[in-house]
Amino acid sequence: MSASVVTPMTDADPLCRLTSAELFQGFSSGALSPVDVATAALDRAEAINATFNAFTRIDRDAALAAARASEQRWRAHAPLSSVDGVPTTIKDIVWVKDWPIRYGSLSTNDTPCMADSPAVARLRAAGTTILGLTTTPEFGWKALTDGPLSGITRNPWNPAVTPGGSSGGAAVAAAAGAGVFHLGTDGGGSIRIPAAFTGITGHKPTYGRVPAYPASGFGTVAHLGPMTRGVADTRAMLKVMSGNDDQDWLQGPADLQPLDDEARRFKGARIGFWATPPCGTVDPEIAATVQAIVQQLEALGAIVEPIDLPGTDVLETFNVLWYSGAAARLAPLLAEARHEVDPNLLDMAADGEKFGAVRYVQAMAARAEFGLAMDTLLARFDIVISPATSVPPFVVGHEVPPDSGLPRWIEWAGFSFPINLSQQPACVVPCGQTASGLPIGLQFVGARGADSAVLSYAAAFQEAFPAHFL
Repeated sequence: MSASVVTPMTDADPLCRLTSAELFQGFSSGALSPVDVATAALDRAEAINATFNAFTRIDRDAALAAARASEQRWRAHAPLSSVDGVPTTIKDIVWVKDWPIRYGSLSTNDTPCMADSPAVARLRAAGTTILGLTTTPEFGWKALTDGPLSGITRNPWNPAVTPGGSSGGAAVAAAAGAGVFHLGTDGGGSIRIPAAFTGITGHKPTYGRVPAYPASGFGTVAHLGPMTRGVADTRAMLKVMSGNDDQDWLQGPADLQPLDDEARRFKGARIGFWATPPCGTVDPEIAATVQAIVQQLEALGAIVEPIDLPGTDVLETFNVLWYSGAAARLAPLLAEARHEVDPNLLDMAADGEKFGAVRYVQAMAARAEFGLAMDTLLARFDIVISPATSVPPFVVGHEVPPDSGLPRWIEWAGFSFPINLSQQPACVVPCGQTASGLPIGLQFVGARGADSAVLSYAAAFQEAFPAHFL
């Protein structure tokens, strides 16, 4: 970003602007202190929270204790990893030992978790400094971040508009400099949509690359992944969290392709350009911005071919699975607790209950056919690109853009939810701004297991167009 452009990072402490690689260099040499870095990140988290509502919990005492332990390890030249001491946040939907995880819902309680989820355990084992928990809509059910428990989370580019969701708090924290690593979840775009809306990088890994426990109530469309201000940090965080874990039975026993650092270039790259979502229409500013990026990639030597998404029933398939997941997620709630739940989530769950087992199994079969078609499509290309979203950020407090006539958030998330069905890796990076100064995102999609290639092309994009990044 140009220094003259006001961004969410404009007034951040210089210590909050550093990447994990820069922190490694500073911690290694002794020029930087993990305690000073954590203090700056905590101060930033508290400063932004009153306006943007990114955090449900900021634990200064625990974070500073972790930072002091990290500092001692660096001084002894015995860090736990290259990211030891890196400030990190966790979405309030993923278990953290000794903290109550509320899932954004008044229907939950404040009983502390007895253990970390596998992804959090890996981050902790690497020595990262966990600052707190970030906001989510209730049970992560929609691509916005607001709900009965934590209220409305706002976009740091303009507090009148949404940062998207459901990992909206993580996106705001990343964009504003309240931490370097941010753990989000993505069941239909919940990492990628807020990444696009806030001008950061968000990666939905291949399903199973990051172990998950407990299993999501929304089933195997849900992924855990990293959100950061740049691709190198995204890769570094993903490396820490990746791997097999016995608690995640759905993960399968096989190891995925390694996350190497092989550089990719656009010259000669075969790129599929997916410009039309399966539902909804694309905002003209977004379409024009992404089309201009395509032309710039062609100028760099890429071979770009327009493509259509295979299949015709992806919206119906996803709706059956997602609505059924909502019904399953709310099923354990006692009747007296249901009045505390977001009414729109209750409506979705009620619709999900009507589908029944036969319809659900049919949707799973349709999903398998779509996944096979996507695997076949990706075999033809090095990467597929698309807009990250069909719409720019819109006013807070609405599930769909006002006056759009759309029934649910899913209809404007047509560039994201299909990739949850196919379980392929997808990374969103910033690629421009609207006339009103709001971020626009570009999505890179790769073959299953090819997270490294996706991140390498995203890194090549950041190298070619650094002005788009915070």
